[in-house]
Amino acid sequence: MSAPAVVIAAPASGSGKTTLATGLIGALRRAGHQVAPFKVGPDYIDPGYHGLAAGRPGRNLDPVLVGEDRVVPLYRHGAQDCDIAIVEGVMGLFDGRIDENRSDAIAEGSTAQVAGLLGAPVVLVVDARGHSQSLAALLHGFATYDSSVRLGGVILNRVGSERHEQVLRAACDRVGLPVLGALPRMAELEVPSRHLGLIPAVEHGSAATAAVDAMTELVAAHVDLRAIVALAGGSVLGAAWDPHVELVLDAEHATGGTGSDGDGRADDTRTTAAGSGIASGRDPLIAMAGGPAFTFGYAEHRELLVAAGARVVVFDPLSDVLPVGTAGLVLPGGFPEEHAGQLSANERLRTAVADGASRGLPIHAECAGLLYLTRSLDGHRMAGVIDADAEFGPRLTLGYRDAVALHDSALWRAGSRVRGHEFHRTRLVRTGAQNPAWGWRATGSVAEGAVVRQVHASYLHTHPAGNPAAIARFVAAARRFDH
Repeated sequence: MSAPAVVIAAPASGSGKTTLATGLIGALRRAGHQVAPFKVGPDYIDPGYHGLAAGRPGRNLDPVLVGEDRVVPLYRHGAQDCDIAIVEGVMGLFDGRIDENRSDAIAEGSTAQVAGLLGAPVVLVVDARGHSQSLAALLHGFATYDSSVRLGGVILNRVGSERHEQVLRAACDRVGLPVLGALPRMAELEVPSRHLGLIPAVEHGSAATAAVDAMTELVAAHVDLRAIVALAGGSVLGAAWDPHVELVLDAEHATGGTGSDGDGRADDTRTTAAGSGIASGRDPLIAMAGGPAFTFGYAEHRELLVAAGARVVVFDPLSDVLPVGTAGLVLPGGFPEEHAGQLSANERLRTAVADGASRGLPIHAECAGLLYLTRSLDGHRMAGVIDADAEFGPRLTLGYRDAVALHDSALWRAGSRVRGHEFHRTRLVRTGAQNPAWGWRATGSVAEGAVVRQVHASYLHTHPAGNPAAIARFVAAARRFDH
């Protein structure tokens, strides 16, 4: 039996889900609960605030990136040793991946889909500004739109006055939905944001901790925690996700249980039946970039690297050198454009990364990592591994992609198909001739990223739990480099 959950959703983005979810996590923790924090979708920033509030990693549940069948196992994995889980939704309750070929009421990747998979009740956070008696009609629509979604109550956010609250409570009563909390307007709780959303908690430092504490105090004072705990539900069954088992099962699926890579050749990404990781050789050292410039990542990434037999060391490219003995380098997403000067000033690291790439060091770079490997970023010198310059662009590029690997790399064989997500305001300019990493169809054919020697660099974010074979392949490449 897994921990029961409450899903925090809203009619639309900007309603205050993150404030409510983060404060609720913190308030329940202060009340003595072990709280498992989750975020629906590919968001990297909100889980950072969840993690501060919970004292454990915030995790994502994204059916698009990992597959619907992995959502419950990943939930059970992240909720181990907890007595309640808080799942923050994405956008509006029924918003998800836009697919003209689907006619389902429940969109893929939506909060409603994840709530259904978990069997968990939904609490709807409503931005009360501008609402009066007509709130009843809005709530009636959300409560009856799809019978598979169980709306368990409402939290009124940004309430203007006592009279305003009374009118809104009466509207909720008309449709039979209990009000679980009513929060006043508190502008000072707004966490600073930039072009991709909130500033990550790692960058915001002590101010992020203070903001989480304020959210916790606000929710504790204005939300009925006992009612939230009593409402929590869902009894998902089955085994929790296990990175060791995942690697074994994925290897067996890919090879048909033969222990080869599918074309009859032996492959050193094989795992032992006991789930102890890669079958032979010493553990290679994988250096993973962290710190303020590289904040976008999934907790399962490190767990899979370790399960595949790697030692993982996190370092900060703003100030650190490349760890001694690095056999593989992971450069995740983040905001390098906000720290380009400091990244450029760390010449020792830039030189070491360029030298490693020239010698065949396996490098997995996503978004921020891609930018770091270019010649320059907004005029600041970068590592120069990729024959391109990068600059801040005029518009946001955002959305899920069904991509195919166009060339062999340290992570994927040519022809491998993945689902990924783009989320950036930068662009590459003055690009030279090089092998693209991914291809997909949008308004036309797109060829994106670069494969250079053992470097795989791209704007596309992928979820490691949805691609365990790529992680095993990367660790195997690092082991070969280490010999």
